[in-house]
Amino acid sequence: MTGAAGRAAPARLRGLHVLADDDPRWGRDPVAQARAACAGGAAVVQLRCKHATDRAALDLAATIRELTHSSGALFFVNDRFDLALLAGADGVHLGQEDLPPARVPAAARARLLIGRSTHTRDQARRACREPVDYLAFGPIFGTRSKDSKHAPRGVERLRDVARIASPRPLVAIGGVDARSASALVAAGAAGVAVISAVAAAPDMVAATRALVAALRSERAA
Repeated sequence: MTGAAGRAAPARLRGLHVLADDDPRWGRDPVAQARAACAGGAAVVQLRCKHATDRAALDLAATIRELTHSSGALFFVNDRFDLALLAGADGVHLGQEDLPPARVPAAARARLLIGRSTHTRDQARRACREPVDYLAFGPIFGTRSKDSKHAPRGVERLRDVARIASPRPLVAIGGVDARSASALVAAGAAGVAVISAVAAAPDMVAATRALVAALRSERAA
């Protein structure tokens, strides 16, 4: 783990990660998505801003930070460790085209948990040599939430990558819903990450609760 916060948090990275996305197609802003995620019992809320200015993104992050403090969820910012620090977030999630985790200043790594997106076994192996606290892997299924140049990876490849990632938690992402979530945990995922399964749901709180229940039922089985 990358710092004092990281040493205390592996169990808190398990469960449902909801990405609060600022894509206007959802018709709900990231704060509304985050509020529903917190009300529904998400373990992690991650702010994903691809359309907002830095100032607007920081305002969103500050509000979501308050929501997650109240609910007990961890709060991550996608891509930007500087905004994560300014917002008092628990961590930052870095994609393959973002700043490499080792280039994040040591003082920031001491304060932030770091997640790393991976899409192949080789990327997962490389990520395990980086200063990261968890890996995300996908897309597992087809997804409409964001553009991806990667074909769906499937459950069996997830199973392989879970073994590579261990003992770091592995989070499955891409086309996940309440019907598929339990199978991903059975394959070795510590958690699942979603965008549209919550953001596009008629009732975002109910959708979050259904996902949380699916994950818990698999762990109890």
